[in-house]
Amino acid sequence: MIGTMLGNRYELLEKIGEGGMALVYKAKCHLLNRYVAVKILKEQYSDDKEFVEKFKREATAVASLSDNNIVNIYDVGTQGDINYIVMEYVNGKTLKQIIREQGKIPTAKTANLAIQIARALDCAHRNNIIHRDIKPQNILVTNEGVVKVTDFGIAKASNSVTITNSSKVMGSAHYFSPEQARGSFVDCRTDIYSLGIVIYEMCTGRVPYDADSPVSVALKHIQEPVIPPKQLNENIPDNLNKLILKAVEKEPIKRYQTIKDMLTDLRKNKKIIRKLIFLLVILMKT
Repeated sequence: MIGTMLGNRYELLEKIGEGGMALVYKAKCHLLNRYVAVKILKEQYSDDKEFVEKFKREATAVASLSDNNIVNIYDVGTQGDINYIVMEYVNGKTLKQIIREQGKIPTAKTANLAIQIARALDCAHRNNIIHRDIKPQNILVTNEGVVKVTDFGIAKASNSVTITNSSKVMGSAHYFSPEQARGSFVDCRTDIYSLGIVIYEMCTGRVPYDADSPVSVALKHIQEPVIPPKQLNENIPDNLNKLILKAVEKEPIKRYQTIKDMLTDLRKNKKIIRKLIFLLVILMKT
C-alpha cells in the first residue's frame, strides 16, 4: 500500500494508525503540497455495504463541522476496491498514549484538555451530531497542546433513526454509556458520560470499569457504582470530583443535560485550579 497514489494526488507514505475498521496513513497531497492523513477501510469490510456507508458517513458528518478542536475532513473517495477519507494530518499523540506515558495527568492539564474536548462536542451537538465513540484513542493532542477530536465513524445526525441492536458493536466498552451498553436510545448525553469517563481516566490513570470481556465491562457500566476519582487521587479538587461523578451518572436525566452546561463547570474548575496553584506557589516561597 505504501507508495500508492489515490485520486491522482495522495501518495501514501507510511502507516500511522489502525482502528477496528480502518487503517490510517500519512500521505503527501501533490496538488496542494502538504501532508494529510488518509483513512482506508479495511479489506474485509469493503464488500459490506453497511460498513462502507458508515465509513463514508464519517466524512459527511464531520465535513459539515468547523471547529479548531475537530480534525478537518478534506476529501472522500473510492479507487477500485479502496474506500478512503482524506483528513487533516495532526502532528502529535493520542490522549491514550499520553495517559500511558504519564499515568495521572496533572489537574490543570486535565481541565485544559477536557475543556477543548467539550468545545469540540459542543460544536457537534449544535449541529445535531452525536459522536458516540468518545475515548482517548480518538482524541489527538498536538505538540502544542491543542486537542483534535477525530473518528466520527459511527456518528449520525441525532434526528435520524436511533442506533440499532447490532452484533457489530462499535467503539470501546470502557467508555460506553449505560444506554449504549443496553443498545437503547442514545442522545447527546451519551457523549457527556463518555467524556466523564475520559476525565476520570486522566485524573486517576485508570478507567473506572474493567473486566476480561467487553460484555462484562458493559454490564459494570449498567450495574456497578463508580468509585469516586478522589478516592484514587486525593489531589483532585472537590469540584472536579463532583463534576466527574455528575457526568457519569447512570441515568441520563441525572447527568449534565447539555455539553454547554458541563463546559461552563469545567471552565469554573479551571479558574479554581489556577487559584489553588497560585496559592501553593506563594506558600512554597514563604
